[in-house]
Amino acid sequence: MKISYQSNRLRKSLNEAKEIQKEFGTMAKKVSQRMKELIASDNLEVLKSIPAANCHELKGNRKGEFAVDISGNHRIIFVPDHDPVPVKEDHSLDCIRITDIEILGTEDYH
Repeated sequence: MKISYQSNRLRKSLNEAKEIQKEFGTMAKKVSQRMKELIASDNLEVLKSIPAANCHELKGNRKGEFAVDISGNHRIIFVPDHDPVPVKEDHSLDCIRITDIEILGTEDYH
């Protein structure tokens, strides 16, 4: 997948081993694994098929955002980076055609 980031600082904190360790400590290995899975996935449908990532769409005022698990409560949050976002005839998201994402950040939203 093609990945963009909300900021350069965020890009560094998710891609450089030293920064990942500094930012995430004991979760650093999981963050690295999730980033590898995001990069290796051809599209959102492939990412959703990885059980450990638990890729899911958020609800309520966060509708349109997606998350993958880092730990029990921590997530990497992202949105499709398409204009317009690909949809099927029934107006649901076309996850196979979503090949670009923008990572908004990481958080514990529970």
